[in-house]
Amino acid sequence: MKARMLLVGGTPKVPPAELRKMIQKAGIEVTESEADFGVVVGGDGKFGRYGRTENIPLLFVGVRSRGATGSKAYLAQTTLEGLPRALERIRGGDYKVDIYRRLEVLKNGRSLGEVFTDVYLQRGSESTCIRYKVRVTGGGVDIDEAAIGDGVVVTTRAGSTGYYSYPDRIKEEWIDPSGFSTVGRNSVGICHITPTYTERAESELPPLRYTVPWGSLIELSLFRRADARLYGTTDRRTGVRMFLGDKLTIVPGKRVTKVIFLRRKVRSR
Repeated sequence: MKARMLLVGGTPKVPPAELRKMIQKAGIEVTESEADFGVVVGGDGKFGRYGRTENIPLLFVGVRSRGATGSKAYLAQTTLEGLPRALERIRGGDYKVDIYRRLEVLKNGRSLGEVFTDVYLQRGSESTCIRYKVRVTGGGVDIDEAAIGDGVVVTTRAGSTGYYSYPDRIKEEWIDPSGFSTVGRNSVGICHITPTYTERAESELPPLRYTVPWGSLIELSLFRRADARLYGTTDRRTGVRMFLGDKLTIVPGKRVTKVIFLRRKVRSR
């Protein structure tokens, strides 16, 4: 059995030599090509990055963080401390592979790539807010919205514990970091990010967060000039710049992400 270490981008959460030793000690060969699965060590951001680019099954390994700003690694099947045992179980066939569908993002008809977790349109540093429209059609849905706020996130079920779940963490005067929501396998989640105003055509209720059927056509656009950025399709911290007149289209992707699930999650003692 062969594994590939996926550590590119940012500061590795574990020294490459240490990770290689752990994998090899479990009787698994480390390779850069023709791997049976990949090992990703980090948090949900790192999982999302490799989930949108890799085609081999992925084992997500979380790194403990006691800080409030540390990643919660919701997608992790084991911690770094529990990795040796997890690798033994994979080598012994005690696992399954779940299939996650991706979303494809297009800007003015040109593909920007696919996302495994989420993609979001957000204000840049030069704007206090953005004014944008959300249009959703297909699958029996016809939604036409306008909003003023920090932006909007569109998520798959894999990314539902991220930005999409921020309303669950607001508890009157306090924040509950453990709060989150889930999005079904056949749905896509849409959530306005800290809006000051939202409206939906033919509805008296201002929308905040909801799901639409998988396969719906989702379109995002600005209706006033602003510093707006698209995040989730690139490794660049500045994202993709959005201008007045640009149209973002989000549709089902052509590829899928394969995620390794252990029969029982492995946690360190």
